[in-house]
Amino acid sequence: MTAQAHEKKLKVLMIGNSFTQSVPYFFPSIVEASGSDSLVLEMAAIGGYTLATHCDDYYKSEQNPEHRPYWTGFKQASLHELLSEHKWDIVTVQQASDQSCNHPVASWRADELISLIRHHQPEAEIMTQLIWAFRADDAAIRIPGGYWEFDQHEMHERLLKSYGELAETHHLRVIPVGLAVEIAREKSPLKFKNYDPAILDALNPPDVPPQAGDPVGDIRWRKDEKTGELFLYRDTSHMNVRGKYLQACVWYILLYGRTAEEIKYIPKELSDSEAKLLARCAEQAVREYKQVK
Repeated sequence: MTAQAHEKKLKVLMIGNSFTQSVPYFFPSIVEASGSDSLVLEMAAIGGYTLATHCDDYYKSEQNPEHRPYWTGFKQASLHELLSEHKWDIVTVQQASDQSCNHPVASWRADELISLIRHHQPEAEIMTQLIWAFRADDAAIRIPGGYWEFDQHEMHERLLKSYGELAETHHLRVIPVGLAVEIAREKSPLKFKNYDPAILDALNPPDVPPQAGDPVGDIRWRKDEKTGELFLYRDTSHMNVRGKYLQACVWYILLYGRTAEEIKYIPKELSDSEAKLLARCAEQAVREYKQVK
């Protein structure tokens, strides 16, 4: 196969929230390092946004063209403008985590958003990103005491069910990042061990709880800009650097039809062996996830 035949050029628009915002950390670098593939990547994503919020903002922008809620890194834009900016090859949609786990898919207004996308981009493939279960020490799912009253395993099962239903209803392919996270948790030589949250009150800088073995979550000390004092910053739901790389590998392998062995880019924050393990986990997730035919 010649390099010319092998290359793939994609224009991708992502519509989502903070779980979408981690995709650009490494995805463009992986594509660029291939030496043949290319990517135009744009994002309409605001933390906490649901599919319904995106719909509401679309209609607000129709009434008031000055309503441009999305920061693209270069300019403010409306969803109408972003959907019309290119002839997109792929447009992705993603629901917020609370809605994904605790509310029926029929209430998401997914059909409404997908209809708007197809109005602007009738030839684009619409896909959805399967999001991931939080780390086991997250306040929503920790056992005991999680306020969602289910654990990490059940959260993953709920996500599989919701995104499977969304995909089947609207004939979408799924970007199985959540499955890759579960595989990485299983295959990591170090396993994350939950801890008594009471220890957090006894920690002093630079000490943090054990965090090895999970691509999700980051606890570190930050300085309060007002007081100048350090505080323990906890994020147990978003990707850490390992997770961002894993996520990017899943996107690249699925969207470009590549293998883990074809991924050349390794960020400086990861060892070669760890990066290769994460890429293999990503490939396994893409291979094993049952896509809608």
